[in-house]
Amino acid sequence: MRLWERASGVLKDQNSLWQANLTRRTALRNPEIEKAVIRATTHDELSFDTRHADRVCDWLRLSPFNLKPILWSLSNRVEKTSSWVVALKCLYLTHALTATRTSSVRKIGRLPFDLSSFTDAHFRPARSWSFNSFIRAYYAFLDHKSTAIFQSAAAGPDEKPGFSIARELSLLQKLQALVDLVMQIKPQARAAHVPLVLHVMDGIIVEIYDLYSRICRGIAVVLLNIYSGGKAEAAMSLAVVKKAMRQGEDLMRYFEFCQEIGVVNASDFPAIDRIPDEGIRELEEIIISLGEKNVPDQKEDPDDLSYDEKAVVVYDKGGMKTIITDDWERFEDDCLVTKSPLGANTTKKLEELPDLISF
Repeated sequence: MRLWERASGVLKDQNSLWQANLTRRTALRNPEIEKAVIRATTHDELSFDTRHADRVCDWLRLSPFNLKPILWSLSNRVEKTSSWVVALKCLYLTHALTATRTSSVRKIGRLPFDLSSFTDAHFRPARSWSFNSFIRAYYAFLDHKSTAIFQSAAAGPDEKPGFSIARELSLLQKLQALVDLVMQIKPQARAAHVPLVLHVMDGIIVEIYDLYSRICRGIAVVLLNIYSGGKAEAAMSLAVVKKAMRQGEDLMRYFEFCQEIGVVNASDFPAIDRIPDEGIRELEEIIISLGEKNVPDQKEDPDDLSYDEKAVVVYDKGGMKTIITDDWERFEDDCLVTKSPLGANTTKKLEELPDLISF
């Protein structure tokens, strides 16, 4: 960043802070929250102010009434900026908010701002396209994730229903859609060498492992109960497993790309194992045994990978072969030491079972 650009950014941030000081506190606006958001999303390309980002998240944990002032401050910040740095920091802060797991997050729904067609106004398109595309992809994922959380809460926020294969499969399909979107977040060209972008990618890697581990565990639960399902559930389970195999291959390539550009967490996390061939054949036999009375004939999707390319681990359960997917990934003591979206070291205990989308 050139000196005059840095000085201009500092002046803009100071002017925004001055205006926030003059703001009267209402149900929609809180000067302290606004100043924390501004400081967490400055024009400084060289660093994140994680202290103020943490403070914004603390405001949300403190009271659900702080959600509206936080969203207003973020939306106002995004609408006024044409800087990729500010836009990226706003998305990063939004990502951190969705990771707080507070009940307030479930009320957000679609994000209150739109960066789907963002373009940096300070650089020529030939210089800014890689940052623009990165921000658009990041926004698409977060908007979809926030919407999924909202829809899950609307379906039954306070209920704890009994196990349902159909409900579990529906959840798995939503998680797989999120994995597809998050893998679109790939810094290219100049963006792949900017420390700010690489810092964001560390949080993306954490997100991917969280999503994919939930998918693997969910599939294990579904397959343990597959004989209690009907025709539709058997067909859905086969489609979900085949998509999970394809995503596993895509994720390995994605992690290799991230390692090449220097994303720290892409090297720190355990590798995803390939699934043994015999396990897939076992799964096919289970589906076929159900298929004679449950599963209709299906046309093979040309995009699906063949069974003999992948695998699952098979265990005996009461004399019956059942597909278990806990070994799709290697975890030590079922516990991951990771970096949170804001960079702090945290220990993430993997949940036993995924409930309705709880991120």
